Amino acid sequence: MKIAYIFSSQGHTVSFKLGQMILPQLEADAHGVDVVGMFFFEDNNYVLVKGNPLGERLAKLARREIDDNLVDGAVIGCFPNLYEALSGNMPDQVITL
Repeated sequence: MKIAYIFSSQGHTVSFKLGQMILPQLEADAHGVDVVGMFFFEDNNYVLVKGNPLGERLAKLARREIDDNLVDGAVIGCFPNLYEALSGNMPDQVITL
């Protein structure tokens, strides 16, 4: 199954759910699904700044080239960018956290 995550909640959602639950499973190849995309709203975007520990962990798992100001695999955009990014590998489910 292919999954896309949308991180819309503010606060500790990204640092806990992504950092303590999702990333460790992805790093151990034990998440159980293929994550085909992640979309970060508002302050959650700071995860993607170079030097952010969560962003750097994500970069190790990413497979695309991006702008020099973000961790590898990240792009800045809006919903049309998300649709385009997922269009070649459509998820079976989208999960909003």
